[in-house]
Amino acid sequence: MTDQAGAQPPSRTRWRLWLAGYLLIQAVIVVGCFLLLRLPLPEPPERYRLTEATLSAGGSEESVRLPHLLSSSPDPNESQLFTLSFARPQSERGMTWSVMVPRFISGIEIAVNGAVILDSRRDPTANRPDRNTPVIAPIPEALMHDGVNQLTIRLHAWGPLTGFLDQVYAGPENELRPAYDSRAILFLALPIVFSAWQAILAVLLGVMWFKRRHEPAYGVLAVAMALGAAQAFVTSPTGESIYAGLNAVLLASSPLEAACVLAFVIAFFGLKWPRYGWLIFVPGLTVAAMGILGGPLLVRSTFLALGPQTVLLALVVVSIILGHIAVTRRDGFAALLGAAVTIVMTFVVHDLLSALDVIADRRIQIARLSYSVMLVAIGIGLIWRFAKALNEVDSFASRMVTLVREAEGKLRASLALEEERAQAAALAAERNRLMRDLHDGLGGQLVSIVALSEHGDWEGERIGEAARGALKDLRLVIDAMDDIDGDLMLALGAWRERTTAQLRSHGLPLEWRVLTPQGMPVHPELRPWHVIQVLRLLDEALTNAVKHAQAKRITISIETVGYAPEGQRGRITVEDDGCGFAVADKAQPSTPKVARGLNNMRRRATRCGACLEVTSGPGGTKVRLDLPREFPSAELTAG
Repeated sequence: MTDQAGAQPPSRTRWRLWLAGYLLIQAVIVVGCFLLLRLPLPEPPERYRLTEATLSAGGSEESVRLPHLLSSSPDPNESQLFTLSFARPQSERGMTWSVMVPRFISGIEIAVNGAVILDSRRDPTANRPDRNTPVIAPIPEALMHDGVNQLTIRLHAWGPLTGFLDQVYAGPENELRPAYDSRAILFLALPIVFSAWQAILAVLLGVMWFKRRHEPAYGVLAVAMALGAAQAFVTSPTGESIYAGLNAVLLASSPLEAACVLAFVIAFFGLKWPRYGWLIFVPGLTVAAMGILGGPLLVRSTFLALGPQTVLLALVVVSIILGHIAVTRRDGFAALLGAAVTIVMTFVVHDLLSALDVIADRRIQIARLSYSVMLVAIGIGLIWRFAKALNEVDSFASRMVTLVREAEGKLRASLALEEERAQAAALAAERNRLMRDLHDGLGGQLVSIVALSEHGDWEGERIGEAARGALKDLRLVIDAMDDIDGDLMLALGAWRERTTAQLRSHGLPLEWRVLTPQGMPVHPELRPWHVIQVLRLLDEALTNAVKHAQAKRITISIETVGYAPEGQRGRITVEDDGCGFAVADKAQPSTPKVARGLNNMRRRATRCGACLEVTSGPGGTKVRLDLPREFPSAELTAG
């Protein structure tokens, strides 16, 4: 909820106006709190109120008027006995009567006509000195009689606290119950609701800190919330128990809670932790140490000496920090939390003044109940910050979507342009290859024809042979340019028809074998220049068999070798039954013409990424061409 980077300090005049406005709001809040404290609490009808009592303590008696505060802390082994009387009219015989005590410190035992009807020590939650717990006790009909009845209340006070007994009411149940129910809702139900909310908030803050450990503000606030929730649900230790010390420590943990709230404010608003800031935790830790080492009585004494002062000091510092941030940064959360702290601090001061008898009061403790206002402010602030963060995330996501769309459009345009360039480059490469192939094949044949004509060699057979060679090469190039969708078998089929006709003119049969059902694998990456290289290589092998091997039969085998689809490759084998020749790596060297033909075949195989193997002997020649699993996108050169 803060924007420290973009916040600009206001001018001096505007700063003064903001400060005056902030202080005015706090003054209005303080006045409103005191007016709220003057509102009367729910009370039963006045005619049932008992105010005159006789106090018996230490063997002496005195008349007192309720509400009554003991002048000093009594002996914990002694109790203070208040004796009162009330009259039940004969006309109200048969009605259920009750005794109601709105407030007491710390425990009471109520008896009517000598019979005990309520002992608050059986309910530890009712003995909390910091709570305004009302009690109501129905009077059995058998204990009452018409006319005057005696009511005795034994007050127990656990030092160093001073005992207190509020006004007492005795009357019909239906007359007392509404006031008791209203007080129970106000002082029993609401604190439980707020404490449950505080416990939930502690869990949520703990989870937030666990996920965002670089923000310690959530961690210290989670500790503060957990301590506050523990104070609400822990019972007051009334006897010797293994948990008495722990309960006393938790009940007196408000100094630690206030210190954690101060640490949260400093961390949350990005302030620098003061050098001696850790001293604010010393009083709370001292109280805790006394509880662990000394027990409940020592905890109470230490807490009364250190606790209220520490809480008030922490609240004052927090209030100053929040006011400064609200005025200088114009931070709404700081102003809201500052107003809540002012409310809590006002009620803390009220409770302290009431405990010190500076103001006339009936010992109503409001500070813990007013703490719920701070919970509301913190909850609103965190939710506000979370909502703001979500809005920023949504805004960022929207900007990112726009940027991604723009980048996607640019990328598509770039890819389209790149694709056009690639297509143009591929087309140019195909044209260059076509021109080269025409130059190497058809061009050479036409040059031979022209040369024969220019030299006056008009032998029709030689010119016809050259012309047929040129036509053959032209058909080869045209066949290679056909769209075969990567199926080399289609090109081989056309080449087979043309080759069969050519061999027939030489009186040689062509045996065509397809050894596998699918023939050869389909290659989507197959290009026309791949086809030209393969077909010319096969033409070279057939030419060698016809012209040099004096073969009587030529066999061409087509098959797919390999098992897994990704490992399969095509294989073409050309075999003849001619006289053979000596391969270059044998002892007998090949003739220059044969060696030149083999080198041409090897270069063509290398350009396609294929593997060529030639074996020859007296029984014939075998040329095996193993095609690659994937044809290369560019021509490869022989090493």
